[in-house]
Amino acid sequence: MKKLILLFIIAISFGGCKKAIEKAQENLVIQAMTDGQWAITNFVHNGNNITTDFSVYKFKYYSNKKVDAIKNGVLEKTGDWDGDPYTMTTSASFPSPPYPLILINGSWHIDDNGWTFVVASQTVGTETKTMRLDKQ
Repeated sequence: MKKLILLFIIAISFGGCKKAIEKAQENLVIQAMTDGQWAITNFVHNGNNITTDFSVYKFKYYSNKKVDAIKNGVLEKTGDWDGDPYTMTTSASFPSPPYPLILINGSWHIDDNGWTFVVASQTVGTETKTMRLDKQ
């Protein structure tokens, strides 16, 4: 009986450690996103490179899952963002966004990433988009 109780305690401890590790990883992702501003350095929409449409924008992410779109140094729009490191997805939602911010809305698959960049893609029906964000 003592062995069974000991195994049960060990199992619970490891389960708690796994959750703590997952939370620490999630906190690192949020810290990386919220430290500094980001710029879209490449955006391709249905095969057309429209990166210059985003050249006046910087994005500031916050730990409360808000994101500011800053145009030429002035706040233009605040939206919501989310990210899931386990499914390699991120999302953005700007309410009533002007062009080109409307192109960012929705769920994106993270194709590649590091501490200072994210490459993501989105396909909805026949529409395809890819973008790269770099920390400034």
